[in-house]
Amino acid sequence: MNSRQRRGVILLILSVLCALGAFAGVLSVISDVKSKVGPEVTAYRVRNDIAPYTTLSTGQFEKIEMPERWLSGNAVTDLRQLQGKIAVTTLRKGSLLQNDMIVDQPALKPGEQEVAIMIDAATGVAGKITPGSTVNVYATFQGKRDGDPDQSKIIVTNARVLDVGKLTSLEPDSGKNQQQPTDAVPITFALSTIDAQRITYAESFAQRVRLALVAPGGSTSVPDKDRTYELATDK
Repeated sequence: MNSRQRRGVILLILSVLCALGAFAGVLSVISDVKSKVGPEVTAYRVRNDIAPYTTLSTGQFEKIEMPERWLSGNAVTDLRQLQGKIAVTTLRKGSLLQNDMIVDQPALKPGEQEVAIMIDAATGVAGKITPGSTVNVYATFQGKRDGDPDQSKIIVTNARVLDVGKLTSLEPDSGKNQQQPTDAVPITFALSTIDAQRITYAESFAQRVRLALVAPGGSTSVPDKDRTYELATDK
């Protein structure tokens, strides 16, 4: 091997060594970045501004992935934590959801009382009513005398649901009408004294009691003239 060939071999070896060194450097950088970033975990970000004391739902937040080491220890990583919670302050769009932003929804406000009634599982809003929901309560009554029209009445508006119990099978009651439900769900409301009287009266004497779910963040005000419905007067 002459001197020119020896120089070529030496240059080739040096090139290979340089390439190996560069590759090792890249691997070192990647390893260093991974060690600093770490594995990614799920977190949740506020979609739009949320007013204080608003009942929270999963649709108000969007799922994101971010490095675990950058996530604060009180970040919310499971939206089941929102059940029965309200915003403690204004939640700004794009903010990362954290436990200190939410609190348990107050069970009762001044002047309210807890009232639980059985709601027919077939005529209630099956599976959609949860603690924190707001509902209007409808009741249908038979005419007081023969020939009197049956009536549907809105007896309570914007009733706040505190708790939803488990499906219960009811024993037949021969003293009640034949339309008595056989499966019902106990639902606990936070009501004023007069609304508590209305809803317990309806449970005792109405043919049916139904719940109408009110959209989150809204309320329904019903004029007195629209609270009673009779088929004969419908135009």
